[in-house]
Amino acid sequence: MSKTTLKIPQKIIPYLFLFPALFMLGITVFFPAIQAFSLSFTRYGYDLTQAPEWVGLANFERLAKDSVFWHTLTNTFLYLVVVVPILVIFPLVLAILVNQKLKGISLFRMAFYTPVVISMVVAGIAWKALYNSNGLFNQLLQQWGLSEGIPWLTSPQLAIFSVMVVTIWKGLGYYMVIYLAGLQAIPDELYEAAAIDGSDGWRKHWDITLPLMRPYLLLVGIISAIASTKVFEEVYIMTQGGPRNSSKTVVYYLYERAFQDLDINYACTIGLILFLVILILSIINLKVSPNPTF
Repeated sequence: MSKTTLKIPQKIIPYLFLFPALFMLGITVFFPAIQAFSLSFTRYGYDLTQAPEWVGLANFERLAKDSVFWHTLTNTFLYLVVVVPILVIFPLVLAILVNQKLKGISLFRMAFYTPVVISMVVAGIAWKALYNSNGLFNQLLQQWGLSEGIPWLTSPQLAIFSVMVVTIWKGLGYYMVIYLAGLQAIPDELYEAAAIDGSDGWRKHWDITLPLMRPYLLLVGIISAIASTKVFEEVYIMTQGGPRNSSKTVVYYLYERAFQDLDINYACTIGLILFLVILILSIINLKVSPNPTF
């Protein structure tokens, strides 16, 4: 009695391996994204159990007239303008410093990377205590002669910048590691040849390090830009968007409309705009990056 074996075409085998991952992505990412896109053109009534009503572009017209949304969008772009350049430049300086072949340098690398592994919830609570009216920062300022202190989180002019400090503090070590990997891939012979030609000290980093690190600079710039558009945890923990929406970002405004006001359709519209912004940043990454891996 002969045994029959099932022969699978070679072209189908790779897709069989991909199917479990694609299936999970489909039910957790792609289907919710498509559903959120469709909800942007509808509106729920008072009964959320009923099917939503098709309203076309009404949600987008409402969004165009929403002053709070434009204010949060401005705050988000302010995040991009302030945070991204700092997270592109300063981690590179740190990476150069900790890339030295010195005894105990690994301790400094660990110290700079420690904020990355700390939960944002813990970091937000700790920094909120530091920013408090009787916190460490104001106590130090009072000792230096500033009796009233500074309203770090209660001032409409300072709140968003105080939150930015936490984002930068959390991100420095993460991007430092990315740069460190790039620095360690540069052959020492290039620096030795540069030293013979008279390029030494910080000059060698201008002549050699920066040109060779360009793909990593672009990578960090795009990653930090996308992360800045999705800031939520630090705002939620430290200011909850206040005072007077001065620190409210697009993602936090989306959260408010979706989970506090239960305005699901309008929140999906905000999410679609945010998706388009991130998509544009990703396309820029693909266009300007010289390395297709990035």
